Amino acid sequence: MTRILLTLALAYLIGSIPFGYLLVRFFLKQDIRAVGSGNIGATNVARSGKKGLAMLTLALDALKGYTAVYFALLIARQTQPGITFALSPLAASAAVICVLANIFPVWLRFKGGKGIATALGVFLALVPVAALSALALFIVIVALTRYVSLGSILAAASIPIFAFFFTHPRSVALVPSVAIVGLVCIWRHSANISRLLQGTESRLGQKKPA
Repeated sequence: MTRILLTLALAYLIGSIPFGYLLVRFFLKQDIRAVGSGNIGATNVARSGKKGLAMLTLALDALKGYTAVYFALLIARQTQPGITFALSPLAASAAVICVLANIFPVWLRFKGGKGIATALGVFLALVPVAALSALALFIVIVALTRYVSLGSILAAASIPIFAFFFTHPRSVALVPSVAIVGLVCIWRHSANISRLLQGTESRLGQKKPA
């Protein structure tokens, strides 16, 4: 039990690292929370005018998701040698905790990002084919509409479906964890959904008023 709790605590600490905030603070001497939507994720970092920092934020947020799940798998293998990502309840739990940590980081008074990039990282570890399928859907939607939020919402909604069809039948217990992460990401986009319905959502490349 202690090992499980420590693993989940580590997943939270990894997930709570606010890369977007740190990169903008270090390189631009700005607080990204005072820019655009105030979010610390890659989309809002792009509104700072530094696309390179936005891409780095995206990569690091995804990497921390993958890393948290990978460490959980290493711990699980100490008692279950040979277990895979898809069959490890501990890895699946760490995935959920890591994404929640990105959204509620202790370092920023529990006000973080929307979890999409970190969710991509944990999904690449747990269900890589499903993750790549959802990523492809995201790219298509954004290319057609230039709405990053719409692409994120539809990708998050599709990931449990892709996971159900593209994972081994023995991994079916993994689907609920994937679904939880997807639902949390959609919930974090509730304001975006409202703006999409009203026709006031910002498109990719369009600066959002502070």
